[in-house]
Amino acid sequence: MRSIDTSVIISTYNNPKWLQKVLWSFNQQTFTDFEVVIADDGSNDETKLLIEAMKAKMNYPIQHIWHEDNGFQKTIILNKATVASKSHYLVYTDGDCIARADFLQVHNDRREEGYFLSGGYFKLPMTISELISEEDIITQRCFEIKWLKKHGLKSSFKNNKITATGIKELLLNTLTPTTATWNGHNASGFKADILKANGYDERMQYGGEDRELGERLFNSGIKAKQIRYSAICLHLDHERGYVKPEMIEKNKAIRETTKMQKVTRTPYGIEKL
Repeated sequence: MRSIDTSVIISTYNNPKWLQKVLWSFNQQTFTDFEVVIADDGSNDETKLLIEAMKAKMNYPIQHIWHEDNGFQKTIILNKATVASKSHYLVYTDGDCIARADFLQVHNDRREEGYFLSGGYFKLPMTISELISEEDIITQRCFEIKWLKKHGLKSSFKNNKITATGIKELLLNTLTPTTATWNGHNASGFKADILKANGYDERMQYGGEDRELGERLFNSGIKAKQIRYSAICLHLDHERGYVKPEMIEKNKAIRETTKMQKVTRTPYGIEKL
């Protein structure tokens, strides 16, 4: 029986077309001792059928953790998936982020007790998001800057995320003005640290809901390592019809309390206090 050293927790909601591309990308990983746990915030049967079909085709085990659709409840389903995960190290990403073949290898190689890892994503326009095929993922050409530019990607400093290697990659991780935070599309940490923090605050809705967990980890003495230019994933474009200003304001208030009161464990997480 294969070992499971790492659990990859992938959030999704009613976007099986994008999720399939993401699952294909994890079939190409150079680091193979992992399971995938899909945190499904109430998708319909189309997603369930896709996952069942993919289970038979992928070279890694998949758990599908689902609850009924009751609005944006990503933090609740992430906590359920966290509890269901079978390993001691957890990598969190989203069902619209295609992982480069070395994505999990980077998370494995850079992990360290007392730290969590903070990565980013490389945003794609809708035209390229739609275009990427299974073959493009198998060959990894969708991560090549020439291929992306051929299909309409514009020149930008951000393209360094795709091209940086060696010394340049390490320098950019060190010099980037972007703070290392807990980003739900690309972050990892030890399960014990996440459970000690009691997982995600289930009051949180869209808008910084991931970062608040990181802020509690900081308050408990955990530090962050920047892997923005090392663990690469392509973000597939989509609409955000579920975003409401009041969600973001509510989340801001919770995060301010977390920071000011140095909260290390939420009473609104996995265990209800």
